[in-house]
Amino acid sequence: MLVTNIELIPGKRITHHLGMVQGNTVRAKHVGRDLMANVKNLFGGELKGYTELLQEARDQATDRMCEQARAIGANAVINVRYSTSSITAGAAELFAYGTAVRLEDE
Repeated sequence: MLVTNIELIPGKRITHHLGMVQGNTVRAKHVGRDLMANVKNLFGGELKGYTELLQEARDQATDRMCEQARAIGANAVINVRYSTSSITAGAAELFAYGTAVRLEDE
């Protein structure tokens, strides 16, 4: 599955536009990660626990979006975007969406 944030794939022709596809995940903060983040706030630096949490959430949301695209016959998702929103204190949603298309076969 080709996944890209651009609208057209150079050298490829879109033969079918299959519509918007999406995937999401809701993640809560981990107590251990939260404790370490509070310590890091005192001294500065990257909050690696949160970086990992967000990367895992992006990967899962992207995988779910691709599963939805495959289910409707797509072989690519173009114009992919990500969005986040707070659900409740300590939990957030990561949302991936794009346009499912069928590219010409080689």
